[in-house]
Amino acid sequence: MTLYESIREDLLSKIKDGTYPEGQTIPSELELAEIYGVSRPTVRQALQLLADDGYLEKRRRRGTIVTSPKISQSFTMTITSFEDAMRLAGHMPRTNVLVFRCEDAGEDVASSLEISTDDPVYRLVRLRYADDIPNVFVESYVPRDLYPGLEEFDFNETSLYDAMGRCGSPVMSARRRLEAIRADGPSAALLDVDPGDPLLLFHTVARNAEGVPAEYSIASYRGASNSFEIDVRRA
Repeated sequence: MTLYESIREDLLSKIKDGTYPEGQTIPSELELAEIYGVSRPTVRQALQLLADDGYLEKRRRRGTIVTSPKISQSFTMTITSFEDAMRLAGHMPRTNVLVFRCEDAGEDVASSLEISTDDPVYRLVRLRYADDIPNVFVESYVPRDLYPGLEEFDFNETSLYDAMGRCGSPVMSARRRLEAIRADGPSAALLDVDPGDPLLLFHTVARNAEGVPAEYSIASYRGASNSFEIDVRRA
């Protein structure tokens, strides 16, 4: 075992036994180099291994803090709610509704939902947490005429897809487009990351059993907290 691997193992044991609990800032590279009697590059390699595994996260103003391992997301392969996905991954979900109102679709939303720009849509904006850590910021748009009655639901407690299934045709398929972006000021503040940190942005068009667009969403996931499973087969 190399020096940096042994340091990685020692730090990991301290994280797991609570010496360095989640959310705490660990000693600096210089301090750790003195503790272990090695060079800073050796410490940096050990810290990078732990960061790659999701146990550490570097913050510009706070230093290096202890985090939970990355959440493995499988919604890229199945239609599932955020709540179910988090519980399946062993995390406690929570949702904070920031905006819920009816408005005209507008050009981009109308194009994605294949409706007119002045057709009414529900706009639902949520900040969603895993174990009380902000994990994803998502804006959803649903045609009001296709799903009347959504205003009766409390989306702090109810899954949007569950409510859609009770109001009309359930979502049966989805097409997602993924891109990597950097957090700007507002998204960094919402997701508790530094400006410039990596985010994973999903654009999703979900359809009902008849193939009619039922939801258009834009979701920004913390890059440091999530990994995504994608199943592919030979054509």
